[in-house]
Amino acid sequence: MTSRPGEPPPREGESLPRRLGQVVASGAEAAGFFASLLSGFLLGFLADRWLGTGPAFTIFGIFAGAGVGFWRMWQYAQRQDDAQRQDDARR
Repeated sequence: MTSRPGEPPPREGESLPRRLGQVVASGAEAAGFFASLLSGFLLGFLADRWLGTGPAFTIFGIFAGAGVGFWRMWQYAQRQDDAQRQDDARR
């Protein structure tokens, strides 16, 4: 099987369904990052409207949402790395 330009070559013995599963999981994690960022923004915006304050809670919400999103991405990367190491140890 050949790979497209810009894609890493498939690993020995790696099936297409497995690769597609990894792509779907990565897309879900990216959507989770966006959801964290959007949730932080919306909660901060609503807090500002409810309390009648300036954009302080909105800004805090954006940074908090981004922090949670990056933390989730870090956890996902760690899980992927652990799984890769286990696969490599089996071979």
